[in-house]
Amino acid sequence: MAAAAAASIRERQTVALKRMLNFNVPHVKNSTGEPVWKVLIYDRFGQDIISPLLSVKELRDMGITLHLLLHSDRDPIPDVPAVYFVMPSEENIDRMCQVFDQYLNFITLEDDMFVLCNQNKELVSYRAINRPDITDTEMETVMDTIVDSLFCFFVTLGAVPIIRCSRGTAAEMVAVKLDKKLRENLRDARNSLFTGDTLGAGQFSFQRPLLVLVDRNIDLATPLHHTWTYQALVHDVLDFHLNRVNLEESSGVENSPAGARPKRKNKKSYDLTPVDKFWQKHKGSPFPEVAESVQQELESYRAQEDEVKRLKSIMGLEGEDEGAISMLSDNTAKLTSAVSSLPELLEKKRLIDLHTNVATAVLEHIKARKLDVYFEYEEKIMSKTTLDKSLLDIISDPDAGTPEDKMRLFLIYYISAQQAPSEADLEQYKKALTDAGCNLNPLQYIKQWKAFAKMASAPASYGNTTTKSMGLLSRVMNTGSQFVMEGVKNLVLKQQNLPVTRILDNLMEMKSNPETDDYRYFDPKMLRGNDSSVPRNKNPFQEAIVFVVGGGNYIEYQNLVDYIKGKQGKHILYGCSELFNATQFIKQLSQLGQK
Repeated sequence: MAAAAAASIRERQTVALKRMLNFNVPHVKNSTGEPVWKVLIYDRFGQDIISPLLSVKELRDMGITLHLLLHSDRDPIPDVPAVYFVMPSEENIDRMCQVFDQYLNFITLEDDMFVLCNQNKELVSYRAINRPDITDTEMETVMDTIVDSLFCFFVTLGAVPIIRCSRGTAAEMVAVKLDKKLRENLRDARNSLFTGDTLGAGQFSFQRPLLVLVDRNIDLATPLHHTWTYQALVHDVLDFHLNRVNLEESSGVENSPAGARPKRKNKKSYDLTPVDKFWQKHKGSPFPEVAESVQQELESYRAQEDEVKRLKSIMGLEGEDEGAISMLSDNTAKLTSAVSSLPELLEKKRLIDLHTNVATAVLEHIKARKLDVYFEYEEKIMSKTTLDKSLLDIISDPDAGTPEDKMRLFLIYYISAQQAPSEADLEQYKKALTDAGCNLNPLQYIKQWKAFAKMASAPASYGNTTTKSMGLLSRVMNTGSQFVMEGVKNLVLKQQNLPVTRILDNLMEMKSNPETDDYRYFDPKMLRGNDSSVPRNKNPFQEAIVFVVGGGNYIEYQNLVDYIKGKQGKHILYGCSELFNATQFIKQLSQLGQK
């Protein structure tokens, strides 16, 4: 059980957060006493950490009657205790008099996924680490920022890891500094954050976890890859940020009289959280499967619509706002079943509407940009499968994708090629890309990166299996469906391990492999740091944390989730210095490639 509980860093961080909001006393859920009423004051960093974990209602249950930004103007509230949750910056300290260290400086997005920061993420971005003009002092600052957050993560986890990393990379610099920081904390027996039961939640498990630090440069193709699973697609094509998706809904422009100003678009925000059972079940599913499931949920709800009307009628709520339901008290036998059944059915309807809107927005992008074609073609490139269409044809097709889509495709081809294209071929590609409206700066950077690496090792291998296209589209893809999938391929994913997953597999299972045999080994609990790649521990690990220095993505996260499903009793957490989608990554490559 300890291992299962340990798998959820979300749970751990929530416990630590609630403890802090309870004035560093463990929060007891079933306590009958009234909570201490208090005010919570945070800065933008604190806000980013709290928002994926606690809702406004949960804050209220903790006694938080008011939550405010530190730098907002506000009237004094006498005789009310306040919790300040801010970064210990000079500016913040000037604003208040005392800071209590909480070691919560990371953001948990999933039970098994975390990122280091959201505010000022450009300070630890891929671009910041790979700038050719970066000074040693600037690099030290970047590494210290990453290490401080990772240290917070392990304090919250209540475990000291065994650390493995590749040599000669930013990941190695992080490993050396993290080992030193953990070692120094353990040496101070009286003040160590790892002695005893730090959070009252039990230790991670009997066996210590493995921390695998990898550098983004080991695989630049995956972050550029067009994707086919729900969560990764939402992040790729919509505005999805800290588990919230923002959609623009047009409000009937076509009905406006000629010459009238078009109506403003409505903005809608949806939280995609663990409470949403549909999201939890389908976020890693291929998109056509998601569309089919939304349709099935809709049909199942329609069958219950009469029941909803009947229950509303019993409760005297015809035409009432659904929010009024929460105001009802369950005071008669007749109302009892209605009170328990109706909110559940209405919540089901809310989730169906939410996913219908989100999936429809994703589908519009897939159709408009032919993303299924890009995804399938890139999969073939990455798995060295025979291509059925020339790359130039896709780049030159005005109906296939945006200039950025074309650039992503070409960069994947360039990165994955065993043999770089000849200068003559490259010029031809460059002309086609320029004609398609592409900015060539990212290619400029990738060329330098490839020459510099001289591919010290062979290009990352992505396995040799690929997607297979289903000939017949499934039942729901017809015109009677909410989702008209005509012209979109129904691609079925085949499991294959991406480079980061393969590295983890080698190290977690203690396999000998040229790819990872010279990875450095650190054990902060050893009295003397030993610089070696020879693991003292010979047993496979049960728990591991993979952390990508230089930025991660949902494709990699999902690949690890799929990998560990087949490993009974094992748990993986995925973390990264920042979480970017392909658009954000291309922008960084473009800045690095500017002359």
